Amino acid sequence: MYAFAINTASVRRTGWAPWLIAWLLGCSAQLAQPTLWKPLGYLCALLAGAALIALVRHNGRMRPWRAAAGALLCGFALCGLRAAAFQSQAIAPAIEGQDLLLTGTVAAMPQPSATGLRFRFEVESAERDGQPVPTPPLIELGWWTVGNSDDPVGGDALPDIRAGQRWRLATRLKAPHGSRNPHGFDYELWAWSTGVQAEGSVRTGHAPPVLLEDRLWSHPVERARQSVRDAILVRLAGASADDADDATPRRRAAGVVAALVTGDQRAIERSDWDIFRATGVAHLMSISGLHVTMFAWLAAGATGWLWRRSARLCMAVPAPQAALAGGVVLAALYATFSGGGLPAQRTVLMLAIVAALRMSGRRWPWPQVWLLACAGAAAFDPWALLQAGFWLSFVAVGVLFASSRPAADRVADASGGLMSRPAALLREQVVVTVALTPLSLWLFGQVSLVGLPANLLAIPWTTLVVTPLALLGGLFPPLWDLAALAVRAMVWLLQPLAAWPNATVSLPAAPVWVAVTAILGGAIACMPLPVRMRLLGVAPLLPVLLWTSEVPAAGHFELLAADIGQGSAVLVRTAHHALLYDAGPRWGPDSDAGQRTLVPLLQALGTGLDTLVLSHRDTDHVGGAAALLAHHPAATLRSSIEPGHPLQALRPALRCEAGQHWRWDGVDFTVMHPQPTDYRPGIASNALSCVLRIEAGGRSALLTGDIGEAEEEALVASGADLRADWLMVPHHGSRSSSSQALLRAVAPMYAIAQAGYRNRFGHPAASVLARYRDQGIHWVDTVHCGAARWHSAFPEQIVCERVRDPHYWQHNAP
Repeated sequence: MYAFAINTASVRRTGWAPWLIAWLLGCSAQLAQPTLWKPLGYLCALLAGAALIALVRHNGRMRPWRAAAGALLCGFALCGLRAAAFQSQAIAPAIEGQDLLLTGTVAAMPQPSATGLRFRFEVESAERDGQPVPTPPLIELGWWTVGNSDDPVGGDALPDIRAGQRWRLATRLKAPHGSRNPHGFDYELWAWSTGVQAEGSVRTGHAPPVLLEDRLWSHPVERARQSVRDAILVRLAGASADDADDATPRRRAAGVVAALVTGDQRAIERSDWDIFRATGVAHLMSISGLHVTMFAWLAAGATGWLWRRSARLCMAVPAPQAALAGGVVLAALYATFSGGGLPAQRTVLMLAIVAALRMSGRRWPWPQVWLLACAGAAAFDPWALLQAGFWLSFVAVGVLFASSRPAADRVADASGGLMSRPAALLREQVVVTVALTPLSLWLFGQVSLVGLPANLLAIPWTTLVVTPLALLGGLFPPLWDLAALAVRAMVWLLQPLAAWPNATVSLPAAPVWVAVTAILGGAIACMPLPVRMRLLGVAPLLPVLLWTSEVPAAGHFELLAADIGQGSAVLVRTAHHALLYDAGPRWGPDSDAGQRTLVPLLQALGTGLDTLVLSHRDTDHVGGAAALLAHHPAATLRSSIEPGHPLQALRPALRCEAGQHWRWDGVDFTVMHPQPTDYRPGIASNALSCVLRIEAGGRSALLTGDIGEAEEEALVASGADLRADWLMVPHHGSRSSSSQALLRAVAPMYAIAQAGYRNRFGHPAASVLARYRDQGIHWVDTVHCGAARWHSAFPEQIVCERVRDPHYWQHNAP
């Protein structure tokens, strides 16, 4: 049925398919381990696998199962040995938070931000108090112009930091510790897969930084990437300073052009990312497979044309083979220059396999080529199997392969000339959209309903116009101006699609089995099969589209203390309502807990927002409020923020006052503090924290904000019923809170503290922690637990995200 030449020899070659599948299963099994074995265990597994492969032929007969079992063991063992070797280089807890003097080299182009920059640093040596100490070989450093939440020490100006420079820097380091929330981004996996085992800040106030030498030969690719990126940003973002109306669009376009040339996606502004995500074209704003393939095609054509100019070269190597090799080599160089992202790696690997097969005269069936590319990517980076980009890339390619039509259809298309190409492009885009919709819903919780028309516009425009102009701008910089103009035109056309009220649809995150079933259904619907058989693929799509998350029964409520670092955010759900108490911190102009964590969490849970309670005005409690209010326009806002606060312009807030009460689904909500008389000039914002008590069925919880001992004593003295099974630790566990009087009045079963790992405030204080333990209260904090979930129907159980789903790459705080 398919237009692939499958002769007897190729059928014999399909014997490799079980090996490749087994290799992938072995890598996947190792990635599923919650903890690592000792290296000796993996070495024994490797030897066993090698022995099985050596005994594939026994007594003159083939034993394919031995080969598959051997490949599985080898994939498992090699992945485990790499993981064990990497874990052995982790930062020692004893040197975390200590003043260290590091000597090393800037290993990658720095990433600037509004408050400073971040960069990779290869450590040559480290000293503490003049004595050498071991550190991980690769760390991520921040150098801030002003203080940040982790390190208040910074400089007023930054030097020109470039890849390849050798520096001596005073720093403080800590292990990469990210947030762990249901269906959330795994920062620790990202750090692991990129080789980063420590992060920290440059301490300019401790010792002056010293540039030891500028090694032009060190990290030449990263240095070149940085030079090109900076040249693009200077030309496009700085050229329009005299024209205020034109400056902002050119600056925004500069980020896209820089991303397409150098792979630096951080240069793209958040407003543009919102447009690209809403229209489903975000995959084009990096070095995608389309860009690498186009570059390989152009490079192959240029190589073949130049090769044919020399008869001697053609006699040595035929021009078609030279063109294939040149296209792959130059595409690999382009992918390396662009940062070597997963889509680029996958495309180069696939191109190399196809070119090698053609040059050797072999024609393999597409499943084997696809499996070989998957196995090769997993061998190069096993942790890519856990990345969304891996599955989006390979599922798309696999579905396009599988949905290919018979050769007769393609001959008919070829006879149709140019008129057949738009139809072919439309068909392929429809196929990819149908196949990837369930996968996108599972991975991201949303899908763009305008993705098909947006991609039909953006794919050819980006691939054939914007990217070539951006790349050729490296030879002739004025072409970057044309590339920026092309980007602005595309964004102008995409904006109406992104602004459509139903541009995207968000659905609750479904279990793995539902997602796999839906993906298979989408693949069947795209196959070149009779219509009746294709319709069979529709039924498996329904569960992922109709899936709903479990909610508490009437008369019960559920609390989820989100892991958002140094800040506060607690989701309260009843049978038909949801309340969010605080909105977490704000980390920068384009980064906050609402946009990064809380909005995706609500979408994954399939939960709307009826009320947002902001306890008080501090940034670590209201930082994500704007993003939450934008995504939930019908939500009521309650807070103690003052009338002139900027959030009042987004949504007028009902002032928190003791005695306010409402009831949802048999669950009572009562505001306990502040009193109306507490709103007076000069009072600290912490003292005005809204205290909320929730009760149903004899079970209760108390949310306290940042109240201190004085407010705690006033609450106790008021005689109000403060008893609760679940207590939010006041003020993240600071020394000035959690008085003995409050703990005796509340008598909680659990105390939940939301604080950042090694935060600069020292929360929670050791004396406070001892006070809870002396009272026999079960202490839980988000540093060790991750997101903490508690249900009034099961009051003695608390579910910690880090404990529920452990991984060997996760950081276990001491």
